[in-house]
Amino acid sequence: MNESETPALNAVGLSRHFDDGEKRIDVLRDLHLTVARGESVAVVGESGVGKSTLLHLLGALDRPDGGSVSIGDQDLFDLSAAQLAAVRNRSVGFVFQFHHLLGDFDAVENVMMPLLIQGRSRAQARARATAVLERVGLAHRLTHRPGQLSGGEQQRVAVARSVVTSPPVVLADEPTGNLDPATARDVQDLLLEIQQEAGCALVVATHSAPLADALNRKLRLAGGVLTVETPE
Repeated sequence: MNESETPALNAVGLSRHFDDGEKRIDVLRDLHLTVARGESVAVVGESGVGKSTLLHLLGALDRPDGGSVSIGDQDLFDLSAAQLAAVRNRSVGFVFQFHHLLGDFDAVENVMMPLLIQGRSRAQARARATAVLERVGLAHRLTHRPGQLSGGEQQRVAVARSVVTSPPVVLADEPTGNLDPATARDVQDLLLEIQQEAGCALVVATHSAPLADALNRKLRLAGGVLTVETPE
């Protein structure tokens, strides 16, 4: 299989359980997911079924009890902790519902962080972060801290941060869930535009029907497995 045929993201046989006292809760059961380069996938389902857990495993923020996750041809859980941190920084962008921006730093400094972790110079990181923030419509907000930004602006900063390293995979957990409908649509459109321009794979966990319907595929998580969501 050549590089163009290798999936951007491939999860095989993922399982994850949690213990609640004497009760075992199986959140994911032998779950499989393959996402091609440039493809966008929505994961929908009821609250508490494990959508966030799935994204955390796909992005190696958590380890599965069984199964594997590969980005390109790299099996994430075969790596040492240091190697995994480096791959996660280089290959995965994250967008969360509540932004997770650093309150003591301005917009451009927040977006610079992944690049600085990579070892880029401050000048290089600032130039790249500034360019991406300009692309998401925040050229006039570069030196504003998160507390000085609206919810939609904060999420635009989060989108910029997620793609600043040009990762092959972007994972978004309810990226519009904390926004009013008009702002949610703006962020949705922006996220899809950026994803298409970058050619990265995008996996979005969402309750938003408009966002889910805008992606290439819609999968439902229930009973620990993914199934194709069909129109009612």
